[in-house]
Amino acid sequence: MDGTKQDTPEAPRGAAGGRTLLRVEGVTKSFPGVRALDGMRLDLRHGEALALVGENGAGKSTLMKLLTGIHTPDSGSFFLDGEPLHVTGPRHARELGIGIIHQEFNLMPDLTVAQNVFIGREPRKAGFLLDHRALNSRAQELIDRLELPLDPRRTVASLTVAQQQMVEIAKALSHDPRVLIMDEPTAALNDAEVRALHQLIRRFLRPETGVVYISHRMEELTSLCDRVTVIRDGRYVETLRTDQVSTREVIARMVGRELDTGAGPQNVRQDRETLLSVSGLSTKALLDDVTFELREGEILGFAGLMGAGRTEVARALVGADPVTSGTVTLRGRRVRISNPADAARHRIGYLSEDRKQLGLLVEDGVDTNVALSSLDERFASFGFVRDRAIRSRAEELVAALRIRTPSVGQTVKNLSGGNQQKVVIAKWLVKECDVLIFDEPTRGIDVGAKEEIYRLLNELAQQGKSLIVISSELPEVLRMAHRVLVMAEGRITGELAAHEATQEQVMHYATLRPGAPTAPSAAHDSTRPSTPKAGK
Repeated sequence: MDGTKQDTPEAPRGAAGGRTLLRVEGVTKSFPGVRALDGMRLDLRHGEALALVGENGAGKSTLMKLLTGIHTPDSGSFFLDGEPLHVTGPRHARELGIGIIHQEFNLMPDLTVAQNVFIGREPRKAGFLLDHRALNSRAQELIDRLELPLDPRRTVASLTVAQQQMVEIAKALSHDPRVLIMDEPTAALNDAEVRALHQLIRRFLRPETGVVYISHRMEELTSLCDRVTVIRDGRYVETLRTDQVSTREVIARMVGRELDTGAGPQNVRQDRETLLSVSGLSTKALLDDVTFELREGEILGFAGLMGAGRTEVARALVGADPVTSGTVTLRGRRVRISNPADAARHRIGYLSEDRKQLGLLVEDGVDTNVALSSLDERFASFGFVRDRAIRSRAEELVAALRIRTPSVGQTVKNLSGGNQQKVVIAKWLVKECDVLIFDEPTRGIDVGAKEEIYRLLNELAQQGKSLIVISSELPEVLRMAHRVLVMAEGRITGELAAHEATQEQVMHYATLRPGAPTAPSAAHDSTRPSTPKAGK
């Protein structure tokens, strides 16, 4: 097919009569120095889930912000049920029946789930007193209807990233929208939660409703969406039926080139020396006797369902969360790590799953962020910061990591997700860490940028760095990891070598109750027991 095909595709399966619910025609939008959208088009049909895909920076989020009144278009037209649509702001969009779940959370951490869901619409007593009982009751009814595992009385700050995503979903659906726009709604969810969300979307879809679904998870397109609209560099490329196109074809249209999406772990060896040993790591809240080894130049994957304890292992290891017992041995010597600064001094770097909140100063430049972990150690003399040295090192890493930025002084918030992640990696490379822990390294990153991150992780391992990769995307773990540790309920329930790790095997151990009998598996590394260890 021609990559710039403009003809109208066939009516999708599931779309009621092929009638158009929402139409976008010839929309253009520019910002200082960049044209974000150029003649954009899109049509969403009644009863349809329409996927919208493109690389980071392709214009997906900009288009959604135009539809919800956050930005105004420079030119072009919008139509809802055939009538001209002029949205003046987010509240007006909600009144018109257009709801959106943004990729970036818009929650107030110190308020409860119920208060966030019904912000500005809280039930009141005597006209002005907040009725907490009625508010929590309304929120519980909505949560039950949506089948979400949330407590309306908990504060948002106490929730995991995945649970916060669920609050955003509940908030959007509480307005009963006709058109629901979902921008990376599953970025923080594991496979089981993704399936639950898809069931929720199918229940939402009726002849009078429709969903625009933005996702970098290509495997979700065929399972949920009727058609897929591809955009590239702010321009419409093509709309295709998902039952008539392969994932590889969609990706090729997104990036303008073929990508190797079937690669597996690289440079897997069994003769590596142990660099880091963790024994009996336990915390008061969840972890129980977590024991594992990390070898030099190895990529060790951690898999499991939400709440299994993968992130908690990383946080406990770097001293971000207190431990009740356990030892850490680095290069044969026992070390005490009480906080992330201790971890950094021992050359252990942690790249958090929430890079914008915990990994970057998004209002500062690339150079400032790159120097952040080593400011005193490498870029200061007699109390003065050596700006020239910072710029020089930042420029070296921008080139080495292929960070796309106009200059090292560019504000980080203006970079794409993939380039922001590279800036975090650069920060820890300056620190010359031997152990790098990546928690959801490609969350919210498009497929083209993912390939860049995968290439970079493999290069780091080949240079002798030891990597721990935590990911909710199981294909990502299987592609990258030399070994896979599977967790459930705060314990390691299984260990799989790269050649024996399959989605079925991983899910078996991910759903295995710690201490339960384990089924035999394929042969393991000869230095390990021949069956996965339960309860470790």
